[in-house]
Amino acid sequence: MRLDTGFLAADLRDVAAYARKAEDLGFGALWSAETRHDPFLPLAVAATSTTRIGLGTAIAVAFARSPMVLAHVAWDLQRAAGGRFTLGLGTQVKAHNERRFSVKWEAPGPRLREVVGALRAIWHAWQARVPLSRSRSRASSTASTS
Repeated sequence: MRLDTGFLAADLRDVAAYARKAEDLGFGALWSAETRHDPFLPLAVAATSTTRIGLGTAIAVAFARSPMVLAHVAWDLQRAAGGRFTLGLGTQVKAHNERRFSVKWEAPGPRLREVVGALRAIWHAWQARVPLSRSRSRASSTASTS
């Protein structure tokens, strides 16, 4: 059985010690939620202060960020964590999208599918070293079949 935990350290200055302790205790992963703070900042600290524990977002609000910004932060965290990062995306509810993030509410299913397709296209372009326009159609067809 694997047990995961979330961040209880609210102050970024406490994150490194907290993450190391969770790793030393044998937790499988450390998850960062988008509640009061950005979910990515604690993970950046944890990625550089641990070596084994999995790290991920539970969740990051997909519609509050552009796909390119999400692609960059996830790419960088994956590299800093040595492959231990998991990007968990969510839609959040209409009120949060509109009031907290100032994002127009749209049907979440199709929109999230579009975000995931865009992320795949961006990462494919970076990995294959091809222009994003060529990568976009390939990743879009992959996103709709997976």
